[in-house]
Amino acid sequence: MASETADPSAFHAFERTGWESIPLAYQDAYGTLTTQAIGPLLDAARVGPGVRVLDVATGPGYVAAAAAQRGAAVVGIDFSAAMLAEARRHHPAIDFQAGNAEALSFPDASFDAAVMSFGLLHLGRPDQALAEAHRVLRPGGRIGFTVWARPEEAVAFGIVLRAIERHGRLDVPLPPGPPFFRFSDPEESRRVLLGLGFRTPEVAVVPQVWRLGSLDALFAVMRDGTVRTAGLLRAQTPEALDAIRAEMREAVRAYQRGGGIELPMPAILASATKR
Repeated sequence: MASETADPSAFHAFERTGWESIPLAYQDAYGTLTTQAIGPLLDAARVGPGVRVLDVATGPGYVAAAAAQRGAAVVGIDFSAAMLAEARRHHPAIDFQAGNAEALSFPDASFDAAVMSFGLLHLGRPDQALAEAHRVLRPGGRIGFTVWARPEEAVAFGIVLRAIERHGRLDVPLPPGPPFFRFSDPEESRRVLLGLGFRTPEVAVVPQVWRLGSLDALFAVMRDGTVRTAGLLRAQTPEALDAIRAEMREAVRAYQRGGGIELPMPAILASATKR
């Protein structure tokens, strides 16, 4: 299975530029969703009082803040200056630094735990990022990362991808990235972790529910609060985009609960120990 993109530098630049422009939209859209997996992620990495933690691709700092509340000593890194500004604004007591997940600036064996909340999906060289996490962990240190489940289970992705396939194009001129759902496969996550020198990898499903306020909210979130999916949508013709929006609205209707929408969006949580 392909693990890297043909031009990781171009994909890196595409993702970095995208995240610079959407920190508030991302928080509004995903803040109540991705935070549902933080507790299980920190539990899997055995984060507690006095543990030295590196939060890779920290974004708005949700995971770093939760780790600090547990009494851990936390450093959060991200390649987006806009995301780091938000993290520092909300959590001024935490050490947030500009950094590249694929080339960490820390010495070997600097941390007891390394965590990544959905950040692996936005890297051109995810295997290299995991190798770097392995390097900066002490022997016996823990890694934990979350990604989305397959689109059949994480239904928001299934809805948008089916709508684009039916009414638009998936082969649009964007910098190609690694397969988005590669690590949704538990066996692939285990294989990669073992190959990098981790031991006893474990993979679990974390149930999550995405609560949205209207039938059109999912389309708006995917258009305004993401990078790769937003790029797909922006590349469609106006006519195709209207048809995609209409189909998404109808698909979302099946998930109406009371006055809102409830979409199942489970996460895959992988963790392991450095030998």
